[in-house]
This record gives sequence, C-alpha cells and structure tokens, in this order.
Amino acid sequence: MESEKNQKQRKNEWFFTFHLSPFTFFSYLCARNNPNNIIDFTMVYTILIVVLLLIAFGIRMFFVHRHYTKLLDVAVNRAQKSEQIKSVFIDNISRTLRTPLNAIDGYCNKILEEKGENMQPAQTRELVTNISEYSKELVDFVEQLHEMSKFEGVTPSFTFIEVNLTELMASYRREAMNYTKPDVAVRVTTDLSPHCRAILDTNLMHQLMMHLLHNAANHVVEGDIFIRYSCERRGLKVSISYAGIGLAELAGKDLLSFLQKDDVLKDANKSSHFGIAICRAIVDMLGGEFYLDSGTDKKSVATFWFPCTMKDIYRDI
Repeated sequence: MESEKNQKQRKNEWFFTFHLSPFTFFSYLCARNNPNNIIDFTMVYTILIVVLLLIAFGIRMFFVHRHYTKLLDVAVNRAQKSEQIKSVFIDNISRTLRTPLNAIDGYCNKILEEKGENMQPAQTRELVTNISEYSKELVDFVEQLHEMSKFEGVTPSFTFIEVNLTELMASYRREAMNYTKPDVAVRVTTDLSPHCRAILDTNLMHQLMMHLLHNAANHVVEGDIFIRYSCERRGLKVSISYAGIGLAELAGKDLLSFLQKDDVLKDANKSSHFGIAICRAIVDMLGGEFYLDSGTDKKSVATFWFPCTMKDIYRDI
C-alpha cells in the first residue's frame, strides 16, 4: 500500500503537471522557434490571447452550467408539485364521488324494493328529486375534472407566439360577452399603441383571462367589466375590475393548498373558486405576480403581471 505521504506527493505532482503543462508546451514552442533564445513578442502575445480565451471559455461554461442547473431545479420542483396536486386531487375524487354515488344507489334500491302499489306518488317524487340533485353534483364534478385536465395540459411548451395585443384582448372581450348578463358590458382600455405586439403563450393567456372574466361575470349583475392592460417592468400587466365582491382571500393560496380543503370540488362551479386557484398557479408558472383586491366599496380588481417581450409599445401615439 502506498503511504499517505507518497499519495499526497503524487497528487501535487499531478496538479503541477496538469496546470503547468500548457505553459510548458508553449515554452517548448518558443524554444523551438527561437534557437538563439530571442524573445518573440508575437508568439508571447499569441500565447496570452489563447490563454485568455481558454479562461473566458471556462468562465462562460461555468455560468451556462449554473443557469441550466437552476432551470433543472425549477423543473424538478414543478414536477414534484404537479405530483402532489395529482395525489391530493385523486384523494378529493374518492371523497367527492363516494357520497352522491352511494346516495343514488340507495335511493334506486329503495325504489326497486318497494312494490308498485305501496309506493306513493309523493314518495316517488321525493326519491327521484334526490337522485336528480346528486346527479347534478356528479355533473358539476365532471366539469371540475375537465378544468383540471385543461390546467395539466397548459404547462409551458416554450413555443411562444407573437400576437397583436389589441386583437387578442378584443377576442377575449367577445368571448366574455357570452358569459355576462344582459345589462353587463365588457370594455377594454389601454395606454399602449394599437400596433403593440407581445410574445407569449396564447394557450396559457387564454386560460388565465377566461377564468378571471368568467369569475367577474358571475359576480356582476349590471354595470361594466373593465379590462386594462399596460407595459410594466418589461412585462405585461392586466387588470380586470368590476362592481362586485370578489374572492380576495383566495389570492394568496396556491392550487395545492386550495385542493387540500374538504369538499373543495363540491361547490366549485357555483363560486368559481377553482378558476381563481388555477389563475394563481398559471401566473406562478410564468414567474409573475397575481393578486385580487376586494375593497369596501364593493369593487373587485383582479391583477396579474408576468415578464414577456413587447414590441411597438408606443408606436404612432
């Protein structure tokens, strides 16, 4: 066995050989090209430039490695959180399905066990009404499954599209008018140019806007829903304001915390809570900010911002 002292000596020899070998090689070149030991400054400058380029390349690779390591950590954390969301959601599925299915099964068995002459019309109507109510709960639950599947399918694909913001917001306005009541109007305002363009994921943007506009339409009986968008901090900021009580208490909760509540999916269609939680998850995914403010004057403002590239911001203004 080699002694510890000899091992240390061999490591030192390797260190100096590895780190000084380039300089030894360049010295050999200089001696070969200069038999009279005359210093060739052109050769020296060339060697220095090569060494500096190698150092710069090493530094560059270090920062590139660190950058992609951070991206990998973010992707791993996102995948782990996605698995947690799926686990919690499946847990909620079992609890949410069990009650209505057991009730429907029980009412159907009661009807089948009773003989026709012993079943009163009022009793039959009551049992059928209960079955109908629990069936409606199941339909609502299927709607939540559909919403969840859309969220799982809108993870960033890094295929961003350059779009005209004026045309994009106008399309959201037209679609939102299908959800609003007859006395409610949807208006779009901005201080940006009509030619302003942004590079963003239109799929994620559509999900985000439609959840917020649908939530606004559920709370507004009459008046206007305002969509305001602007450029701020090298990104896109959008505010949706309306007269009505919003859901500000949900703005600080992520999707995982939201799904962990008992019977969270039971009344989700009626209150749009699930849509707000998805909005928060999408904005977090984009590296942005999301908040919902419900003031004492019964006016709610949902605002989100995320970084994106914007062009022709104030063209022809």
